[in-house]
Amino acid sequence: MSSPDTPASQPAPEPAPLTHPPLRVAAFLFVAALLALSQSLGQGFLMANSRAIAGEIGASQTQSIWLMVAYMAPRASLPILLIKIRTQYGLRRFAVVGIIAYSVATVLSLFVTDLHSAIATELISGIAAAPLSSLAFLYMLEPLPQKYRLSVGLCGALTLIMLGMPLARVLSQPLLDLGGWEAMKLFDLGLILIALPFILLLPLSHAPRHKVLHRQDFLAWGGIALGFGGIVTVALWGTTLWWADTAWLGMVLAGSICALTFAAVLELHRDTPLMDIRWIATPRILHLSAVLLLFRMLLAEQSAGAPGLLQTLGYGTAQMAPLFGWVVVASLAGGLLCGLLIRPDRVPMIHAAALLMIAAGAWMDSTATALTGPDQMRLSQGLIAFGGAIFMPSAMTLGLMAALQKGPEYILSFVMIFLSTQSLGGVIGSGLFRTGVALRTAHHAAILRDELMAGSPAVTSALSGLARQAASLTADPAGQSAQAASRLAGQLQVQAQVLAYNDLFRLTALLALAACAALVLHLSWGRLTAALAPSPSAPRSA
Repeated sequence: MSSPDTPASQPAPEPAPLTHPPLRVAAFLFVAALLALSQSLGQGFLMANSRAIAGEIGASQTQSIWLMVAYMAPRASLPILLIKIRTQYGLRRFAVVGIIAYSVATVLSLFVTDLHSAIATELISGIAAAPLSSLAFLYMLEPLPQKYRLSVGLCGALTLIMLGMPLARVLSQPLLDLGGWEAMKLFDLGLILIALPFILLLPLSHAPRHKVLHRQDFLAWGGIALGFGGIVTVALWGTTLWWADTAWLGMVLAGSICALTFAAVLELHRDTPLMDIRWIATPRILHLSAVLLLFRMLLAEQSAGAPGLLQTLGYGTAQMAPLFGWVVVASLAGGLLCGLLIRPDRVPMIHAAALLMIAAGAWMDSTATALTGPDQMRLSQGLIAFGGAIFMPSAMTLGLMAALQKGPEYILSFVMIFLSTQSLGGVIGSGLFRTGVALRTAHHAAILRDELMAGSPAVTSALSGLARQAASLTADPAGQSAQAASRLAGQLQVQAQVLAYNDLFRLTALLALAACAALVLHLSWGRLTAALAPSPSAPRSA
């Protein structure tokens, strides 16, 4: 019988964390990059080229909005259901089925012939793309030591996921020249097929599977899907059909609120809900959600503002590509720096720096004129991209820490909910930005028309100059005057749109500064209350 001091009686040491060879680590990171870029490029190609795609399938530019609705609606809601699907069927099956489904959806899109088939394939693509973001996170975090997962891993995954939109604008014109929408789909298919053998050879570590899906899960998710899908539809169509002029937009929005209310009530009365509504409704998570939603609205300056302004001024995809190449570089630099510097105690400082960069970039853009080009926006858009790249990972770090305090099983749940709400927030932010531009354009156009009708010397001089230019096209003085008036009206409309974009850029800058000021006040108040709090009394002696 061994003594208490013998090694046999000592408690077994904890197993050392699994370490991977460098090549295996590189393979995992490579797969993560392919998955992140594939799903984000698919969305980016659609958003950046909806007009060109509409022409290829014989649809109007307005009808092409349905393609974005079909793609984005399932992307916003499906990640919530995938939490339990992954738990019940296992990570490996989840990964393989997700990749194959996305590949099949991409192949189907190669046979699109009209608007209806395009909507159907984009709906399938949106459903199939939903698991890819979470898989990109898992493959990025899997091979890294624990201490690097919330820094290098988190920053790397988020940076690559955010990279798809600007990178799509860089790659769009060469792919359009090669074969239009079909070339874009083939490029996306190539990325995912390269990732497939790696996924088969590099399985993720997984927890034991459990039967967790119940019929009420699908009922609750149905309410969430209807609610999120309705909000996406209204946000994308609201500016085109106009919110107050189209009755069905109001009915869809009301139905969405009812569906989400039904899902929330159902979830609150379940023992194993899809989402822990009570945890999500805690002040800490609500505050974080509000911060993330505000930030998505600020980033609409880059996703909807800058491209919209340049399109208004007549710049095409090819002319904007160098600008968004610079945005890609700035995003990568921001993600790299964030991975090196991020720590929980540095998150407020990182947030303040990001908000100041966005404010500076948006304020620089607010000085745009009708002569502004992509080259003049490189610095401002680079600042905004850099700020976005350092803000998102640090904000997500706070959410993951809150989830970890609740329990390890909440971590992936938070990731899924984060991705879902960010998809929804991006659509809402862009819709609100375009709405603001439309309102301010009408305001400035009315002012410019009043000046035109007043017959100011500047207007008279402009009409005379345009009439002289029209003399080479027609000898009729009345025709020359009509052409001059038409061209001047077009120029005034462009000027009104430029002024409207400037107003929204200025509003974005002010919102970023206000958010930064609120952050500083919050931190100062916390430190002041901590300093004024009475120190704990010393224990009395007996």
